[in-house]
Amino acid sequence: MKTLVIGTGGREHALALALSRDPQVTEVHAAPGNPGIAAVATVHDVDPMSGAAVAALAAEIGADLVVIGPEAPLVAGVADAVRDAGIACFGPSRAAAQLEGSKAFAKQVMAGAEVPTALAHVCETAEQVEAALDSFGPPYVVKDDALAAGKGVVVTNDRQAAIDHAAACDRVVIEEFLDGPEVSLFAITDGETVLPLQPAQDFKRALDGDQGPNTGGMGAYTPLPWAPEDLVAEVSRRVLVPTVQEMARRGTPFQGLLYAGLALTSRGVRVIEFNARFGDPETQSILALLRTPLSALLHGAATGGLAEVGLPQWSADSSVTIVVASEGYPEAPITGDLIEGLDRVAELDGVDVIHAGTALRDGRLVTAGGRVLSVTAVGADLAEARRKAYEGVDLISIRGAHHRTDIALAAEQGTIEL
Repeated sequence: MKTLVIGTGGREHALALALSRDPQVTEVHAAPGNPGIAAVATVHDVDPMSGAAVAALAAEIGADLVVIGPEAPLVAGVADAVRDAGIACFGPSRAAAQLEGSKAFAKQVMAGAEVPTALAHVCETAEQVEAALDSFGPPYVVKDDALAAGKGVVVTNDRQAAIDHAAACDRVVIEEFLDGPEVSLFAITDGETVLPLQPAQDFKRALDGDQGPNTGGMGAYTPLPWAPEDLVAEVSRRVLVPTVQEMARRGTPFQGLLYAGLALTSRGVRVIEFNARFGDPETQSILALLRTPLSALLHGAATGGLAEVGLPQWSADSSVTIVVASEGYPEAPITGDLIEGLDRVAELDGVDVIHAGTALRDGRLVTAGGRVLSVTAVGADLAEARRKAYEGVDLISIRGAHHRTDIALAAEQGTIEL
């Protein structure tokens, strides 16, 4: 099978890496890719937002499967263009991708599917914002209704900060605050069959102890030793399957990756948000433990044959991913700094460096984004995986870079309370 991965980030590098290790895959291509992806795939300089360009490239290289990584091309309808060209594509249609493209639309779908979620108000005026904040009280949860690259959400006790964030957006969704630990649960679906993946936990805040501003994600780990044994079954029954059925009922069947961001509250599981693609950095940890060929799952979802693939199989190991971010991230990331030490990380067993915001300039690898790299390590348990991941991070040198030191620490210590 020839595959084409669309995107430039860590998620796409993780997908390309997994496909490059898949015995069913003969060629991996990527567009536009990044320096890390170029080590495991043939990269092409194509605009990922152009459905016509992506479809033309897929036809030119004879791709059997196109995998669209980021949310923006999905919301722009790139998957539709690829499918219209007669090429199998993993990723929802433009209409179905509104499940992530609009928080308000997602709330409507959840209501129709009777999915448990936070109470919310959609606000378009300052007066509506003030009323919604009053109705819920602190902590205030304010979400940009549109795509915001994982940074459109503010959770704060500062009412003025909540008002300021809302004022910077065209339309916002203001929700009740959900207590309890958060979980990411992905499911691969062809619009009918729904296959959940292994749950993971990611860390959105920039600083240790869940302090600082929200980011696109500073680390992740899987499995979750503290999670209820029936979590996947319950979320499949109450959230994933009903949502896929509701999307089909609306005439916008969802094919691709349905990402449910969950809060395990004192009142039960609640959906925080839906995404229409693999999450970053959870994907890095999850794919490191996947034993079912990734191509079989993605192609099955793209062609309606997922029922024949069967439930994904997993390693019994643990995986931890640590994100290394550039100086100033997330507010004002500084780029162009030299990246050193990756050759030494490559010598570590069971450790991968995933590129996200990197570029080659004059033959040297430099930073080109806020989240620069992530280090993913596999170990027999969380303690070993954490040790190996941080060993890899310590070998990397980037001026002014920062990372969290507490990824998966509470889970390793058994201090997470439900």
